[in-house]
Formats: sequence, C-alpha cells, structure tokens
Amino acid sequence: MATVHMIAGLFFFTLAFIATSFGKPAADRDDESYDVDHSGQLWQTRARRAHAQSRTVPTDQERTPDYWTNMARASIDEALRLQTLNTNVAKNVVLFLGDGMGVSTVTTARILKGQKAGNPGEETVLAMDSLPYTAMSKTYNIDAQVPDSAGTATAFLCGVKAEAGVIGVDGRTRYGNCSSSKGHEAESIIVHAERAGKSTGIVTTARVTHATPAAAYAHSAARGWEADSDLTAEARENNCTDIAYQLVEEAPDIEVILGGGSRMFKPRSWADPETGGSGDRNDGVDLVQRWQDRKTGRSRYVWNGTDFRDVDPESTDYLLGLFERSHMKYTADRTDDPAEEPTIADMTRKAIEILRKNDNGFFLLVEGGRIDHGHHASKAVKALEDTVAFDDAVQVAKDMLDTSDSLVVVTADHSHTLTFAGYPDRGHPIFGQNVYTSSTPDNTWDELPYTTLLYGNGPGYALVETTNGNDTQVTRQNITDVDTADKEYEQQSAAPLRSETHGGEDVIIMADGPMAHLFHGVQEQHYIAHVMMYAACLGEYTEHCDKPIGTPKPVGDAGPAARGSYYTVALTTVLSGLLMMAATRL
Repeated sequence: MATVHMIAGLFFFTLAFIATSFGKPAADRDDESYDVDHSGQLWQTRARRAHAQSRTVPTDQERTPDYWTNMARASIDEALRLQTLNTNVAKNVVLFLGDGMGVSTVTTARILKGQKAGNPGEETVLAMDSLPYTAMSKTYNIDAQVPDSAGTATAFLCGVKAEAGVIGVDGRTRYGNCSSSKGHEAESIIVHAERAGKSTGIVTTARVTHATPAAAYAHSAARGWEADSDLTAEARENNCTDIAYQLVEEAPDIEVILGGGSRMFKPRSWADPETGGSGDRNDGVDLVQRWQDRKTGRSRYVWNGTDFRDVDPESTDYLLGLFERSHMKYTADRTDDPAEEPTIADMTRKAIEILRKNDNGFFLLVEGGRIDHGHHASKAVKALEDTVAFDDAVQVAKDMLDTSDSLVVVTADHSHTLTFAGYPDRGHPIFGQNVYTSSTPDNTWDELPYTTLLYGNGPGYALVETTNGNDTQVTRQNITDVDTADKEYEQQSAAPLRSETHGGEDVIIMADGPMAHLFHGVQEQHYIAHVMMYAACLGEYTEHCDKPIGTPKPVGDAGPAARGSYYTVALTTVLSGLLMMAATRL
C-alpha cells in the first residue's frame, strides 16, 4: 500500500511540475524567459568567441584543473600563515586614500595596469591587492545617504561621523554655520601623532586645502572655506578662519606637505610663475612666506619637479611643495619633462625618506585626489590612469617599510557610478567597445555599440535626433568611429548631469602590519581612525602600550571563565531536561 501511495505521489508531482513549468501564460513567465534568453546569450556568445582567430587567453595552463588547485592551495597556506597575528605597536602608519576609488574602479584599474604591461589584465595583482586583511566601509554621512569627501575624511581621520561638507568637526556642527562649530572640533590622528612625538606628513594630488587633506589639520563648517576670500560674513563675524590659514598658523607641526593649491596661500597681487594666475587671498598675506619664516634652517619650499628632486631628505626636516595653483595634473596629462611636477609615487617616497628619520615613527596620509575628479568628468581614462599611479605609490611604501612595525592601510572615501559590464572577451581593451549587431545574440535594442565602462549619470549622456520624412527618431550617439580610449572621451551615462556623482555603496579597506587583522567584516567608516590610533597607541588608546600585549586566544576559545560558564549552562540544561522527562512520566 505504501508503494502505491509513493507511485501516486510521484505521478501527481510530475503532472504539477509539467503544468507549472510549461503551462503558464507568457505574461507569467518573465523570470523564466529571462533565464532562458540569458543562458542562450552566454552560450552563443561563447560559441562566437571560440571561433575567434587571435586568441591569447585562456592559456593552456588556465585550462588545467591543477593550475587553479595549486593557486587555491597557495592562498590557503597564506591564510593559515596570517593566523599568527601581528600585535606589535605600529611605529609608523601610512593611510592611502583613493578619492572615489570604489570597487569597480579598483577592478578596472587592475585590468588597465595589466594591459599596459602587455597582459590580458584580469589576472593582474595590484600592490594594494597584496594587503592581506580586508573589510568593507560604510561611507554615509550622518545627513547624507551618498556622502561627500569632507564628511568621510572627518570620519576616517578624526574618528567621528559628521554632516556632509564639514571638516574636522563633530555631528553637532551644521554645514555652513561657523558658530555651530565652536567647541565641537574633532582632533585628527595627525594631532595625536604629533602630540606623541611622531613626525607627520600629507601627500595629495589635489589642493592641500581640499576636503581630504584638510580634515587632517583643520576645523571648518564648510569645506569650501579654503582661502579667506571664501569665508561668509557669518564666518568672519564669528572668527572662523580659512583652511589655508589654519594649516600655516593653527595646525600641528606637520613636517611634509606636498600637493597643489598655491593660490589659497598667496595674495591677489601674486602671479603664478607658470600660468600668471593670481592668488585668492584678500588679506594680502603670503602664507608660503610665513611658513618659510617660521621653518628656518632645515626646511625647503618647492613648486616644480626640478627643485623637488634636488631636495636632500637627510638635510631636510620640513618640506612644503605646492606644484599647481589648483589641483595637480592628471597622470594622463603629464609629460616626460624633468621639470614636470612629481608623481604621487615620487612624493610618497620623498615623504617617507624625510619622516622615517624620527625614531618615534611617523604618520603619513597619501591621497590620490584626482581619481575622483576624473570620474566626476565621466573621463574613465583619466580616473583609472590616476588609480594606477596611486597603486604605484602603495608599492613604494611596501618596498620602503617593514610591516612588522609599520601599518599600511588603503581605502576610499566613497565610490562613483562607474559600471563595468557587458560580455566582453577576456583581455578586451578596458576602454574598448562592445560591438553587437542584429546577427549577434547579445545585441543592444538600437544595435549601437557601447563601452564596457559606463556611468550611471554624468555629462556623457547624449541623444541624437534624426528625421526621416515625417518620422523623428531619438537614439543614443553612435560611437562606432569614436576613439573611446582617448583621455578626453566622456563615457556615456544614463542620466544627464553636468558632473557625475558619487556612489553610495560600501568601499574596501585593505591593510597589512601591526593590528591590521582588526580590519574585518563590514564597519562604519570612522572605525578606520580608531584602528590606526589603537595600533599606534595614540589618543585614547595608550593603555595597552603600558604593558605587553598578550597572545590572542585561539579562534573559538573564549577563555577559562567563559568556558566554565558554558559548562555550567550545559549541565543545567541537561538536568532540566531530565527533570522534565521525569515529571512527564509521573
């Protein structure tokens, strides 16, 4: 009888399966139709690629299971090695901040770096990829779902989240309101490092008064108050000072400052030696001269590549370099002229050479600021070339520092709307086009090509209107004959904006060195500042440096007290169960 019931059950199950799978009206099968079409696209696309004549990938090695097994085993060995945690005190801390360097930017820059070396690209390992400890950072500001760079910099440098647009102040400060910032200043890790006797430095490809570097030393209710001419009447009435003034007159004793933005430090009467442009200061003060007057002796001010390369780190304790009136040049716009401004890798190397002379160690902030600007302009070539240059700077630090006593952290303040999509071949040029026609399975509806890299919004939005008799058709721009690898090309976008926006998704944290293992899981962005200070015994995290740090307990071992508590609970549970059974039987 049981057999009959089982057979009947299988029969009706089969009928139900057939009815639900094939008997639905077409309108109810959207998800399944998508799955079928999607699978067909992939199958036919791969079949088309199999007939490609000039294939360099996959390699013969990649087609063998042993290749992938050996790679995985090596990664497991490395993961096991990392179980021995580095709990040393961090003598040195270097924070690399890729402005706007979201996950899609990291991935596509990795491919670009590989392709520039003549490889397919996808298999490339960036310098930052080799940092073994990772986490994700939640980037929102307390009043903004998608953040700006000022509020985020305040988080990862000062350890508190705040409103969008404010610099080095806590959440009680209202954007643009000077009086609300009074008494609500937030101290950055640079302040704590200087207080502990360490040397400090800032390297950026943006203006040194821009949002990210400013949060290291300034307190401002508005990121735009870079020069005194930017201050509002309310700010002047309440004695708020501009960011450039704070760097020279009020900031901690920062040893190395390298970047752009000379006009914020110069009076209107000044003429830039390269461009002839004037300064932005209305007060007539030359803050560069003031800096030089105060840093007598072993100090240098430089504004071009030639003078920068002549700086001797051994005989220089203070270095100020302002290489442009505004931001420094994009990597894609640089030349091989030896007088050209230094690269971010050059500046990082020089900064470490000067700062590491201090026996107490140092803190260094390195920002790839123009990654962000390239994205805002929807010029992916410029954004990714700057990301590759930023990664070169990470490699410099890795080569110069010993991670037994130096903590290296790489992260971003926020993402961008850059997408990386389509079904391009392995090794497809990262700035290339996906070209499909009606004869290919994955064609676009308008049968026009699109680039692998696109933006969700931005200036690359473009529609073309064509008229044929009485019919008017609006389509995307045909980029068939456009050089999409040109540095000035604007990637197409879905929504028209004068400037592409930030993205709100989490960004990566990558780290190596003392206490790098504390970067784990998904964390609020302000956590970064606290880990760096804990690792270096700065600020409120000095207690654990007064005594040796104990060996971490094995994973899953909560200690004798906790184990005793666990056994007590377990025994109580067993006894309770036995009593309940006895009571039931009675």
